[in-house]
Amino acid sequence: MKICRYVNADNQVHIGLAKDDNTLIDLTSAEVESITSIMENEVPKKFLLDLKDKDLPEVPLNDVTLLCPIEMQEVWAAGVTYLRSKDARMEESDFSATAYDRVYDAPRPEIFFKSLPEKVVTCGDKVGIRKDAKWNVPEPELVLIMNSNGDISGYAVGNDMSSRDIEGENLLYLPQAKVYHRSCAIGPWITVGAKEAEAREWEISLNIERAGNKVFEGKVSVNQIKRSFDELSKYMNQSQEFPFGSALLTGTGIVPDDDFTLIEGDTISIYITGIGCLKNSVISV
Repeated sequence: MKICRYVNADNQVHIGLAKDDNTLIDLTSAEVESITSIMENEVPKKFLLDLKDKDLPEVPLNDVTLLCPIEMQEVWAAGVTYLRSKDARMEESDFSATAYDRVYDAPRPEIFFKSLPEKVVTCGDKVGIRKDAKWNVPEPELVLIMNSNGDISGYAVGNDMSSRDIEGENLLYLPQAKVYHRSCAIGPWITVGAKEAEAREWEISLNIERAGNKVFEGKVSVNQIKRSFDELSKYMNQSQEFPFGSALLTGTGIVPDDDFTLIEGDTISIYITGIGCLKNSVISV
C-alpha cells in the first residue's frame, strides 16, 4: 500500500492512498491529517485497509501535485552498507581507506545526519551539486521510515547526493560533502506494510540523462544491504529521541564510474520496485 502528500486543485495539502496507478483515495476526508499520524498508528497497514473499505472521495492522480512525504521527521543516513559502497569510498582517498574498510565489518554502522525535514527536495524539484566540488554523484537509496518508537512503518525512495572529491580529501569533511542545500531528495511515495523479507526482494535502479541522452544506468538488489533493517533502526534510535519519527537512508550500491560527475541540467531517475520513482533535475548551488 502506497501513501503520499499532495496538493489538490484548491491548493490544499491532503493525504492520499494509491487505489491504482491513476487514482488516489482522499484520506484527509476521513480526518487523516498527516503521514506522521499514519506512521504512529500501531498497525499502519490495517489502519489503511480499514480506510480503503470506506466510501471515500477519489482523485485522479493527474489532477494533483505530489509533495515530499517527509513532514517533521529528521533525515539521517547510513553509509558503507554495500560492498560496492565500501570499495568506492576507499577509492576516493588512501587517507580514509582504512576507516571505511573497518566500518564495513564493525558491529557499529556509520550513521550521520543528512537533512532537516523542511530542506528535503520533493520529486520533480531540483537537487543540488556544490559549486566548490568537481566530483558530484547521486546515491540512490532505500529509505526506512520510522515512528517515534523506532519501529519501521514504511519505505521510500531517496537520493543522498554526495560530493566525492570533498569527502575524499579528508574524512572530516564528510558533513560538507553530504549536507548542503538541496542535497537530499525523498518521495513521492511511502510503501506501508511490507516486511523486510519482501523489501529485500526489491531492486533499485538509477538512470541519469543529459541533454536527452542516457549517460549512466545501474541496478542493485536491496538484498545486498549487509546490515539488517532492525540493526540499522537499533543504532539509529540508540540514545536518541525522535518525537515525530525519523527517516534513514540505508546506503547505496550503485556508484558511477570514477570519471563521471553530474552537471547542471542532468536528470536523475531512481526507481525501487515496490515503491515507485523519484525524479529530479540538477542545479548548481
